[in-house]
Amino acid sequence: MDERKRDSMIAYLRRRMAQVGLKVTDLATALADERRAQKAVRFRSPFGETWDGKGAMPQWLSNALSAGQSMEHFATGQPAKAKAAKEERRGVDWRNDPFAGTRLASVQAH
Repeated sequence: MDERKRDSMIAYLRRRMAQVGLKVTDLATALADERRAQKAVRFRSPFGETWDGKGAMPQWLSNALSAGQSMEHFATGQPAKAKAAKEERRGVDWRNDPFAGTRLASVQAH
């Protein structure tokens, strides 16, 4: 978006906010609340239903687990340990590894 369009959009939004009595602080508070609520979500269904992992498991997730689906399928993020391990592997180029696909490739060095 070029700067002229951006400035025009900002001016339009400020006029509309003044017409309906919204202040910038109201908007900032609403956005912060929304961000906080999004961070609390740990599981999400394909239909947008969410669960924060606290309290009783919702029916949609219980039904999915009964049908054979895994909890990880509905998870919105990865645990910190799994994310760190993935980042460690990302830096290694395995294309030229002569042991790729063998048992030696999976042995962990201590």
